[in-house]
Amino acid sequence: MGSDNGDRPPIHLGAGGPVLLLHPFLLSQAVWQQVAQRLADTGRYEVFAPTMAGHNGGPSAGTWFLSAAVLADHVERQLDELGWETAHIVGNSLGGWVAFELERRGRARSVTGIAPAGGWTRWSPHKFEVIAKFVLGIPLLLLAWLFGPRVMRLPFRRRLATYAISASPDGLSDAELLGCIDDVAHCPAYFQLLVKAVLLPGLRELAENAVPAHLVFCEKDRIIPAPRFGRHFTTHLPQDHKVTELEGVGHIPMFEAPDRVTEVISSFVDECVPTTQDRRQSAG
Repeated sequence: MGSDNGDRPPIHLGAGGPVLLLHPFLLSQAVWQQVAQRLADTGRYEVFAPTMAGHNGGPSAGTWFLSAAVLADHVERQLDELGWETAHIVGNSLGGWVAFELERRGRARSVTGIAPAGGWTRWSPHKFEVIAKFVLGIPLLLLAWLFGPRVMRLPFRRRLATYAISASPDGLSDAELLGCIDDVAHCPAYFQLLVKAVLLPGLRELAENAVPAHLVFCEKDRIIPAPRFGRHFTTHLPQDHKVTELEGVGHIPMFEAPDRVTEVISSFVDECVPTTQDRRQSAG
């Protein structure tokens, strides 16, 4: 089992209220680079974005049966090392699933799920639809393994490589796209998480969510499109949760619209500061 610090240091910037950013399946903390910097530049937040276990540059999972709970275990240890009992947690896709898992453990001041995964039951057709999409992506994974950066020389490479990420092929710079290809080519969690997803249910305790929750759906999301994949969340979360739609962006909007994503996160976190304090006083 590798070090919990992994081979790639987390993004850790700024000072102020603690904000934890969790990346999507197959990728790494690099997806948050632009947004993390913008949040830190406000002068109001201390931002931490680790690469989760089993992903490129992250720690070894230490188990073959990788799940959202195991990923949350590793993130919790990092929060403990930082001295963060709680944080405002933001997660995209798989990161959203882990964010709600951390909320269940009492580690969240607020939760923002950007196109969050896990919105299904054990036998939900939605779950198997998402799994099928990633199975269909195996040829692209093999190309990334075989060719690495040279995959950018293949015909239609940009359209194929960005289909699951952005609304348009031009949603990422060449450097960002090469970073994603490298992440995919070095993600041992790929098959582990697919097996886990087949065998286990998604998020089951959303009704017990005890902190402000914000669902952010992406209009051009091809992986977990709203409203179908949002109904599990909107049905089971407490009625005071907030919903925002980001127009014209795909499944990972931090590349296409870093300013808008930063504003969505920061405005909600700022709203939640007194709300979280009030809820904790009521619970006490």
